[in-house]
Amino acid sequence: MKAPYYLLTLWVVLLISCNTKQNDTKTHHWETWSHYLGDPERTHFASLNQIDTLNVQDLELAWTYNSGGLQEGRTTQIQTNPLIIGNQLFGVNAAIELFAVNASTGEEEWKFEPNVKDNSGLGLSRGLSYWPTDGSNPARIFFSSGSKLYAVDPSNGTAITSFGINGSIDLREGLGRDPLRLSVVSNTPGAIFENLLIQGTRVGEGPGSSPGHIRAYNVITGAIEWIFHTIPQPGEFGHETWPSEAYKTVGGANSWAGMAIDLERGIVFIPTGSAAFDWYGGDREGSNLFANSLLALNAKTGERLWHFQMVHHDLWDRDLPAPPNLLEITQNGGRIPAVAQVTKSGHVYLFHRATGEPLLPIEEQPFPASKLKGEIAATTQPLPVKPEPFARQILLESDLFAPDRDAFVDDLVDNGSPENTPSVLEKFKTLTSKGQFIPIDTTGVILYPGADGGAEWGGAAIDPRDGIMYVNSNEMAWIVKMKAVSNTENSTENLGETLSQIHCARCHGGNLQGLGAIPELQNVKMRLDMDSIQSIIQKGKGAMPGMPNLTNAQIAEIAAFLANEEIAKDHRVEKTDLEVPYAVASFARFKDDRGFPIVKPPWGTLNALDLNTGEYLWQIPLGHEESLNDPNIPVSGIENYGGPVITAGGVLFIAATKDEKIRAFNMASGKQLWEDQLPSGGYATPATYQIDGKQYVVIACGGGKMGTPSGDEYRAYTLK
Repeated sequence: MKAPYYLLTLWVVLLISCNTKQNDTKTHHWETWSHYLGDPERTHFASLNQIDTLNVQDLELAWTYNSGGLQEGRTTQIQTNPLIIGNQLFGVNAAIELFAVNASTGEEEWKFEPNVKDNSGLGLSRGLSYWPTDGSNPARIFFSSGSKLYAVDPSNGTAITSFGINGSIDLREGLGRDPLRLSVVSNTPGAIFENLLIQGTRVGEGPGSSPGHIRAYNVITGAIEWIFHTIPQPGEFGHETWPSEAYKTVGGANSWAGMAIDLERGIVFIPTGSAAFDWYGGDREGSNLFANSLLALNAKTGERLWHFQMVHHDLWDRDLPAPPNLLEITQNGGRIPAVAQVTKSGHVYLFHRATGEPLLPIEEQPFPASKLKGEIAATTQPLPVKPEPFARQILLESDLFAPDRDAFVDDLVDNGSPENTPSVLEKFKTLTSKGQFIPIDTTGVILYPGADGGAEWGGAAIDPRDGIMYVNSNEMAWIVKMKAVSNTENSTENLGETLSQIHCARCHGGNLQGLGAIPELQNVKMRLDMDSIQSIIQKGKGAMPGMPNLTNAQIAEIAAFLANEEIAKDHRVEKTDLEVPYAVASFARFKDDRGFPIVKPPWGTLNALDLNTGEYLWQIPLGHEESLNDPNIPVSGIENYGGPVITAGGVLFIAATKDEKIRAFNMASGKQLWEDQLPSGGYATPATYQIDGKQYVVIACGGGKMGTPSGDEYRAYTLK
């Protein structure tokens, strides 16, 4: 019989005390945060109650740590939910370097700098995985930078060379395709089960992207113990939901957002993203299992136990954005083990953890056909009947905040000249706005909530005592529009322009003007030469993954277009052998000329939802746009990234907002109890822990999103 989880936790803490750096002359007493988001169930919950609703206003700064990695002229981010194990805090800095500091003082103990000479696209790090010693092998921190996953000794910050090759494995290997042609990184930690690290990855979202198969690695050796094909191969369940040869070429269907694990039952719950290409699926007819699905796998073997697909044949980039939450709910007088999954569209799906049976009703609803050539959209989509969505679902004319203001779409495509800019209402009337799952077309469709949620990667918190969910949400409308691209010699576009629309516009905007922290490419020729542009396209840089799937000739064509240089007398070719007949023309937030969302506030919310009944307890705006200066809107809510942490003291902590503050709320009422201005935006999920009777709350202040400055500070708070 397996030991109860609290005994396993005690065993881990005792082992930690033998394997982490500490003061030999003093006995420490601590409560740890030794898992991503607090525990394997991803509840974001801490059983600490020293900080409570009565004294939280007395929080003060305990320590700060400047983690480094900032680079002049480059936007960076830190989205890390740190681990606190014993008296050590482990985090990641702006240069994707691992560090350890004393969790009581913030004093640095060591820093691990990965070898990234040939691995320029580092991605981001939202957290870490920890495996305690088994008595024969040392404890280890698992940490990803670019395509490499490292095993690092937590006591001294050195690589454990017996793992993989000299302490690391390459996530591009073992996917059944040429690893040198793949772009694979990991932004989010996997899940530990016994001696297995179950790992998801981030891959590209354009044509020719890498597949997102799930792999379980031996924590001692780094060897692959099992693999689950999220794009099924011949003979596997779900293969018939794709074209027969799609498994060889189609990418995506990856788990970039993290996962949760039921240690007692040995089940790992894995959410997946959309298949690539994000916005056009003419080359992948069918429902496309296991994209956009919640998978329940046997953690020891990788065997599929059950699944549920939230979006059939995704055309809207509706990746499942966050780890699921494991909890117990009460129905009909009994306790039921459940798993809840939040979505970008603002829905919550709730299932029986063991069987996959929906615990709140879900209905397949009809939706229209696609207008794009070769595209066959799904005729129905499954939507929860209850609970009601935590984000608005359709943008109506009556919802426009300032319809007479000038419209401003980030990419300005088809917006007219500056002297003839349409109003918000005029622009709105040119677009299709009919709610969820309207296929994208060449005239423009409102995606609402937008491509960044609803819910985002910060995810939801669950109180395991009562089944209450706390989730933050965005309320932003986006415009998505496609354009046909030609492969004939009569095309008015050159090949480089066409390829840049297909492969670059998804992130850099339809007019390559940049989106938020993502730089513009219109003037890249002023910053970089041809060789540098080609190297970045192939290998990536910073958070941008490379595109090694493109041929050298295709990369040269894109670079020549961006640099406005000739590589041939005539870029037009008789045939370009394009992967898809459409590219992104517009992909951007819909704002007015002040930079405000065109919808009526709130623009960001915090929600408390009782999953036992599917009813909301409260909904409040989260954050405030100070420049709005409207007495009728004292709290506007604001776009937000990063999740909440909840405690037994009845306090919810969250940063996340563009106004660069951290706040504390009463979990029972939603009343704000405390706030502090951060040095840079806290676009990360906090952590809380206790050492020697003192509870701390720590947040990574990395900034860099939504046009805010980058930072490198971790700061911890405690009571006076």
